[in-house]
Amino acid sequence: MRIALCQLPISPEPGINLERVAEAMATAARLGADLAVFPEATQARFGSDLRAVAEPLDGSFGTGLSELANGAGVALVAGVFEPAPDGRVYNTAVAYAGSGELVAAYRKIHLFDSLGERESALVAPGSEPVVADLAGTPTGFATCYDIRFPELTRALVARGAELIVVPGAWAAGLFKEEHWVTLVRARAIENTVWVAAAGQVPDPASPPTRAPTGVGRSMLVDPMGAVRADLGLWPQVAVAELDSAMTARVRAVLPCLEHRRDEVFGPADPDRWTDTAGHAVPVSGSGPATEWDAARSR
Repeated sequence: MRIALCQLPISPEPGINLERVAEAMATAARLGADLAVFPEATQARFGSDLRAVAEPLDGSFGTGLSELANGAGVALVAGVFEPAPDGRVYNTAVAYAGSGELVAAYRKIHLFDSLGERESALVAPGSEPVVADLAGTPTGFATCYDIRFPELTRALVARGAELIVVPGAWAAGLFKEEHWVTLVRARAIENTVWVAAAGQVPDPASPPTRAPTGVGRSMLVDPMGAVRADLGLWPQVAVAELDSAMTARVRAVLPCLEHRRDEVFGPADPDRWTDTAGHAVPVSGSGPATEWDAARSR
């Protein structure tokens, strides 16, 4: 599988961004990519009027992404904004097959209410991890700040993900770039999984903003933590190879996923939490004893 990391400057104007996606998709197709991964908030950069640009997934921006995927014959992941019922928006990563079919929509679970930012003022959180088939590979989704939460990536791998895609708009700041590189590699290493992380870079053609506009450093990292591609600080599209056979080889000699102690920590996938009759129960709170509780009491 060949993955295009599409590191773009993002404008406040969705139409400009769709043109930039089109150029990147043409490059990705020319370089033989099967999947192109774009940044978080590809539709419009943070600091824009997100409520004004948000639209249903079958709106003009989503339709444009679908048409570009179909025209290039390349699967596509990009960040958009959907209206949320409470007046905020969802920060959503959408995925289209090379046919243009919408195959997944992941709403960002962990919101960036840190380091002086308060994403939750405008963005409503999602609540469901997502795994879908992209270009023949089971793919899990995480968005930017999600990378700081290892339990999400582990849940995606427990659901069968062999690749994690991470659209990002990583905020600049003291040690922030080091955090990004370290966290992306850590999620790959601890889960023996490929990670494709695509970030924004600032757009010099747009007015200055204090909102996060990215630091670049889009990366493809293999299951041993080796960086197969690192796009640095400038806008570009680069294609690198995901070797699915390597995943099996690494897991054969480093079977850490098999060594996880579910009877101690509970299942990595929340959907596997059941009561003694096989009924799903909440991960926390009062309720019937779970199989994990029973195992711990033995």
